[in-house]
Amino acid sequence: MIYKEKTCYIAGPMTGLPEFNYPSFHKAENFLKKIFKKVINPARNFKGDQTLDRPTYLREGIRQVTFEADCIVLLKGWKKSDGALLEVNIAEQLKLPVVKLKDIKKVVDIEKNSVSNK
Repeated sequence: MIYKEKTCYIAGPMTGLPEFNYPSFHKAENFLKKIFKKVINPARNFKGDQTLDRPTYLREGIRQVTFEADCIVLLKGWKKSDGALLEVNIAEQLKLPVVKLKDIKKVVDIEKNSVSNK
């Protein structure tokens, strides 16, 4: 699998959603841990503390995208998130691959099917 030695960063909507959408981030993280060497889940930043100011979260996410991530994985609704749009813009400027979670799931399903058909 092409992702096994890579670190991915999960980007998606948080602001204004129940529980800041943390359940979706954690579900994606659990799936992606089977595929990537390391998964950066911004819902785990600051031990999941939801009381800090928005710029603090954005700075940490930008730092992680810039210095730690090999690629970005997008959750559903990412286009409605100013933070995710910023992270994607930075990733694209840095020439990091950006892929939707649903597309990774399709690749995994294809690989599973090709192995089981052998």
